[in-house]
Amino acid sequence: MPGDPGLFGPASEVWRIGRERVLTAGGPAALLLQLAHPLVAAAVADHSDFQADPLRRLRATLDTTLTVTFGDREQAAAAAARVRSRHRQVSGRTRTAVGRFPAGTGYRAEDPQLALWVHATLVWTALEIYDGFVAPLPHQRRARYQAEMSRFGQLFGASQDLPDSYADFDSYVRSMDDDAVLEVGPEARAMAGEILSAGASGLARPLRVGAGALTGVLAAGLLPPRLRAGYGLSWGRREQQAFRAIHLATRAALPVLPVQVRYWPHYLSAKRRLQPDTRQDDTGRHRSEEQHSAS
Repeated sequence: MPGDPGLFGPASEVWRIGRERVLTAGGPAALLLQLAHPLVAAAVADHSDFQADPLRRLRATLDTTLTVTFGDREQAAAAAARVRSRHRQVSGRTRTAVGRFPAGTGYRAEDPQLALWVHATLVWTALEIYDGFVAPLPHQRRARYQAEMSRFGQLFGASQDLPDSYADFDSYVRSMDDDAVLEVGPEARAMAGEILSAGASGLARPLRVGAGALTGVLAAGLLPPRLRAGYGLSWGRREQQAFRAIHLATRAALPVLPVQVRYWPHYLSAKRRLQPDTRQDDTGRHRSEEQHSAS
């Protein structure tokens, strides 16, 4: 709908951060964080074709996130409604004991606490990737992004106990690990192997091995140490140096990329929807805005 800014609009941190394609580098880590919750892992294992298509959940999450972020209000509402409809069909009981959850523990995708954790993983990984691979992200911008994304979380059932501030959000994410709510069980570990190798499945063997290793390094660099160990991810000197090299190379490359390469087409389409007669001016202004934020 021309002129409809959607739920957030161009002045929001959700647009400024979410437009970056490089955020997908945090996708595998976000999935691994989600699966580290034993009830989420059980739900995904029991109610998806994960072995046939390990990255389907990531692609579906990405598609929904981009639609809700950059679509008009009608598109955002429809995308959220589709997810809620699917979630109503997801419930069951765990088959094995993992951490504090005994075998037979009930789960349902509509559980506000599970929705809150999934939401938190998306917010947290987006902030970490942007800060590490795009530009330093000061506390004020982190807090604004987290606050704006609360609206996103509410659409997907995470309305209960959404953190009121960035400090509360950070405390919540840390507590999930510190209090051992998260535990890497056999289902999560099996699915992790599929996730880390799936992105390179269509490549020739030498490239496949290299791409799989790169995905593992990125995931290892983002995960908390206890979960990294739980998934069996190496984090020695070689992996740390590789992570740092990717970090520096990406920061250097992004400012010189054309906007059509750097940003999601959903974002560029949304800008045209709001200002259809000033596309060239918009492109120039986006570049100057990004240079300003990076400085």
